Amino acid sequence: MEKDKKILVPDNNSNSIHIMKEKNKGSAEKCNQEDTIISSHESEKIRHMRAQVEKQEPSSKDVDDLTMRRFLRARDLDIDKASTMFLKYFKWRQTFVPNGSFSKSEVPNEIAHNKVFIQGEDKQGRPIAVLYGGRHIQNKIGGVDELRRFVVFALDRLCSRIPQGKEKFMAIIDLGGWGYSNSDVRGYLAALSILQDYYPERLGKVFMVHVPYIFMTVWKVIYPFIDNNTKKKIVFVDDKRLRSTLIEAIDESQLPDVYGGKMSLIPVHN
Repeated sequence: MEKDKKILVPDNNSNSIHIMKEKNKGSAEKCNQEDTIISSHESEKIRHMRAQVEKQEPSSKDVDDLTMRRFLRARDLDIDKASTMFLKYFKWRQTFVPNGSFSKSEVPNEIAHNKVFIQGEDKQGRPIAVLYGGRHIQNKIGGVDELRRFVVFALDRLCSRIPQGKEKFMAIIDLGGWGYSNSDVRGYLAALSILQDYYPERLGKVFMVHVPYIFMTVWKVIYPFIDNNTKKKIVFVDDKRLRSTLIEAIDESQLPDVYGGKMSLIPVHN
């Protein structure tokens, strides 16, 4: 008779994981669980971190181990630094997203740009987001606050698509047609801060494609604010090697049709 074992399953809440019991599966599924296997060393770190954060935020006891581990990994398993980072996130989530999520009615001007899409998955099973930088303009109506809400709106929807056994997503940032009218350093830094501070270890890789030379002026301003872990995940792709580079990471059946694949893009708000 097979023994029950714990399987860690992503909940629809982007930063929430719950534990369920399931029968032992075959080797293929075990391989798919590799992202959610917690080592004994990490488990010990999590135990100490949990004790530390629960002293200040007792309600954090409901947060799962995988979420704790993402903050630990973002701070190179330093318990004190990870605890500080997590407590900042926990307070932010309660105050900035008091209802747990944002609705489309709270980000109408950002949605109108039609600049973020979600469709398909890469060869590691991570959902794919496509962002069109050339469609972004500074939000004159809702301002940077609406942009922040939209970033959370999009990231929550993207993370809800991360399959069982995975923790990350990948992104393609397409800067085709980008010009100075699209330049928004304040907005870029706001989005970067949310990704790095409140969604640690969610980004698996990002491909920067169709990058115009003039964008590098803005990139030099943004780059110092990108943490080292995130920098390692950024790949600038030459136009001549665009499809071949993407095909190495994404099967043709999952590659967006705009890059020669077979998958149609779906707006993040649909």
